[in-house]
Amino acid sequence: MWMEDMCIWTGRCRGVRIWRVGEHAGPEDAAGLEAMTDRPTKREEMRTLVCIRPGEFEYREMDAPLAKPGWSTIKIRRIGICGTDLHAYEGTQPYFEYPRILGHELAGNLVDLDQAPGFVIGDAVTIIPYFNCGHCIACRNGKPNCCVSIKVCGVHIDGGMVEYLSVPSSFLVHNEGLSYDQLALVEPLAIGAHAVRRAAVQPDEFVLVVGAGPIGLGVMESARIAGGQVIAMDINKGRLGFCRDRLHLLHTVNAAEEDVMEKLRHITRGDMPTVVIDATGSRKAIIDAFSYMAHGARYVLVGLQKGTIEFSHPEFHKREATLMSSRNATREDFVFVMDSMKKGLIDPTTYITHRVGFDRVKDEFAGWLDPARGVIKAMVEL
Repeated sequence: MWMEDMCIWTGRCRGVRIWRVGEHAGPEDAAGLEAMTDRPTKREEMRTLVCIRPGEFEYREMDAPLAKPGWSTIKIRRIGICGTDLHAYEGTQPYFEYPRILGHELAGNLVDLDQAPGFVIGDAVTIIPYFNCGHCIACRNGKPNCCVSIKVCGVHIDGGMVEYLSVPSSFLVHNEGLSYDQLALVEPLAIGAHAVRRAAVQPDEFVLVVGAGPIGLGVMESARIAGGQVIAMDINKGRLGFCRDRLHLLHTVNAAEEDVMEKLRHITRGDMPTVVIDATGSRKAIIDAFSYMAHGARYVLVGLQKGTIEFSHPEFHKREATLMSSRNATREDFVFVMDSMKKGLIDPTTYITHRVGFDRVKDEFAGWLDPARGVIKAMVEL
């Protein structure tokens, strides 16, 4: 039954009267929100944006789902554009089929709910967009983020580039007083937090983060909070400048212009980094980074690409290195990120370099792939 329930994700429950909620949609903003409980039996339509095939979007009118037990409906207010969305548009994203509605970095307001204790109509929420089965070996062992039959919203199933989205109520996340922008950025930061937790970063050890995109920035933030000495590596001068100016990192490496090995030896006083985390999804970058590890280092792959990876077994073995992947995030990571935001340890709104209305996404999306545009994070508003 669980797998069958995954077939309809997008839409709204019509018959709900929606009152406007302020930008900083904390509990106080929802106090005046009211909703009617009578619902029509006939579906109505809503606007969606569908990635039909690589490089092509199309706006479509689609049926809005009606209420059903155990599910809640969200009026989408913000959609963060993730590297996964960009790779899907390019045609380079694994685990992907077309056509697909993208979008999993989301924030909005509840317009319908069922079996959602602690939530009320009008609440601003985000979601954990990794829908797990709850029964497989991974779920039974407390790793729902790598569920055997996981359905990631906007990847395996249709996602949040819609007016209204219906999700299982157990995946709702309270707003904790955060704004729509902040809520939409919790998920990518949680991915970074999960990777750092996997790496078990210790105070004062050198942590090399390869890739200074939004996921890489989230890794850097969590590694810094853990007490690591963070080294940012990228080939984009603008992004490395962002790391220095906004994240206040002391160490950056331009892999396109500098001798990487020499620079890393200099920074680490000859030791090399004891933690290396890839956030590029580039096969070349992933393979190159095997040579950046200190003896006894841990190498965590957050980035994902379609092909195989290869490395020298003797070089890896003599280091007694540890190689691991980091997939998605858990509720624990979401809680950590939101707590860090509330404490002022992370200000992800500084990542937002581009804003666009939902009706302009189709025309603007391809440009966000151009490094010359200087995109760190694009945010869609509804």
